[in-house]
Amino acid sequence: MSVNLTLLTVMGALYACGIYLILERSLTRVLLGLMLLANATNLLILATGGYAGLAPFFSKDTDPAAYNDPLPQALILTSIVISFAVTAFMLGIIYRTWVLARQDEIQDDLEDRRVAATPSFDAEDDAVIPVETSEFPLTMLGADGAGVSDSPISDAPVPEAPVPAGGRTISGEAAVREEKPGSANVEISPEGGGK
Repeated sequence: MSVNLTLLTVMGALYACGIYLILERSLTRVLLGLMLLANATNLLILATGGYAGLAPFFSKDTDPAAYNDPLPQALILTSIVISFAVTAFMLGIIYRTWVLARQDEIQDDLEDRRVAATPSFDAEDDAVIPVETSEFPLTMLGADGAGVSDSPISDAPVPEAPVPAGGRTISGEAAVREEKPGSANVEISPEGGGK
């Protein structure tokens, strides 16, 4: 099957212009871009059908390879109906925008600018997963945390020296209790917070 080069060139130009117009801030240009994309898609579907053949009617004398494929024509008809509906919807949006604001340009609001200024790194989502969230928690041994054990915390030796924690020092026993799920160092208040 060979494809018409002129059809492909026109289709590529329609896709390029349509994508360019969709990226504009004017709703009218977005509508024109959508219409160009719909027509380019129709040409793409038409090009996939190949050259025109005979009418798709059954006859004993006709070679099956000579029949025309009706599927691309049905898909183009469906695409035309969908593009008509999208065009009507966009025309309604454009009209309503013109009635309310007397402008066709979509303006940035404060939320758009805030989202654009937000860095893509999210400390909570992009951070390395800490050890204690594992399904099989490991126990840190010693004041420096250099040793790791799979044994439960209750079996872990209590360090003798005070352990630095968050800019202050706490006793070794409090450090071991802190490693347990449901820390014993926190007293729950009626509101659910800790003291």
